[in-house]
Amino acid sequence: MIEELLPESVVAVEAHRDDPLWDAPLHPEEEVFVARAVAKRRREFAAVRGCARRAMEKLGVPAQAVVTGERGAPRWPEGLAGSMTHCDGYCAAALVRATDLASLGIDAEPHGPLPDGVGASVFLPAEAARLALLAGQRPAVHWDRILFSAKESVYKAWYPLTRKWLDFSEADITLRPAPDGAPTGTLRAELLVPGPLVGDRRLRSFDGRWAVRDGVVVTTVVVPHP
Repeated sequence: MIEELLPESVVAVEAHRDDPLWDAPLHPEEEVFVARAVAKRRREFAAVRGCARRAMEKLGVPAQAVVTGERGAPRWPEGLAGSMTHCDGYCAAALVRATDLASLGIDAEPHGPLPDGVGASVFLPAEAARLALLAGQRPAVHWDRILFSAKESVYKAWYPLTRKWLDFSEADITLRPAPDGAPTGTLRAELLVPGPLVGDRRLRSFDGRWAVRDGVVVTTVVVPHP
């Protein structure tokens, strides 16, 4: 699913719970980050790195460890940009040569309502109003979960370009559903703080896509070069 939401230059690998990647081995450098983690956390951590290594190989890059850097961001091999995500029973990694894209972010969430109180703490009033309209039009879709995922993808695309925190309230995201009623669409995030400088252009917004399939919400954001 996730590869359908990304440009052809991006290599994406995903795995569900029954995929052999779910039991991928960890490199010694990665072990230290989950040494005290419970089994479920270890498996998710390993599986998503298995996806990342397979994506590296598809790009012709030797498979190597993916360690965690500042604010939890993965450290990619020189010349690559990428993003990883995992939720219950699903994980994915997307990699691209840095010459093809400036940055990208992906996120996956279970397709269900957000826990009580989460939306009120992370959504802007304008976003909440748009969600209410969407819910009235297509009540079978959990729009709050899609918007939450979109905010995660925006942050993952933002951070490698700025090395700064982006609060949920600092991007106003609009979800646009496909006109044919399919559970997919696009998203735009208007940045409410000064955006990153990419080349000689100051970004004011990020664009991406979303989809729902097999009980999973996936969102993607890509930042092209000028």
